[in-house]
Amino acid sequence: MAKMLYSVTMSLDGFIAGPGGDMSWLTEHLGPNPTVDKLIGDIGALLVGNRTFRGDDPYKGDADREGKAFGGGWSGPQFVLTHHAPHTPVPGVTFVGDLDSGVAAAKAAAGDKYVNVLGADVARQCLDAGHLDEILVCIAPVLLGGGVRLFDRPGGTNVKLERLSLTHAPQATNLWLRVDT
Repeated sequence: MAKMLYSVTMSLDGFIAGPGGDMSWLTEHLGPNPTVDKLIGDIGALLVGNRTFRGDDPYKGDADREGKAFGGGWSGPQFVLTHHAPHTPVPGVTFVGDLDSGVAAAKAAAGDKYVNVLGADVARQCLDAGHLDEILVCIAPVLLGGGVRLFDRPGGTNVKLERLSLTHAPQATNLWLRVDT
């Protein structure tokens, strides 16, 4: 059965996107990363937030990579959580209106691989609903000073995590965690 994984690159001060959702900061931190390279082959489906799906792209301006998951390194079924599906279908993308049906559909499509969650709000919703199994945070050596936080849960409760691995790549330090339930 598929596991739910939130994978993300974060600045040292805890931001996954700059002010206004800006992702341009990430470009210089996307480089060889054996942990991420291996993960890409273990992903069976994506569960993506609407803002992430329609948002800024660190590959903006690169015709070969822009708009593609992992810069074109991965392809497969994507499930976008939104209340406003577009009128025109998007190949390979299914738009879902609620978290539970999105999780169920993505897990069914992923088989025994990971459902990779993309988007801070969807990850928070998955965590709050008890759907999130693991978190992979690639910590980039940069301070952004503001933007979208990794997890923003004002008044939230402690969530216990178990470290599964800590690895280093030229552009990031990777921290892989299991969510204790």
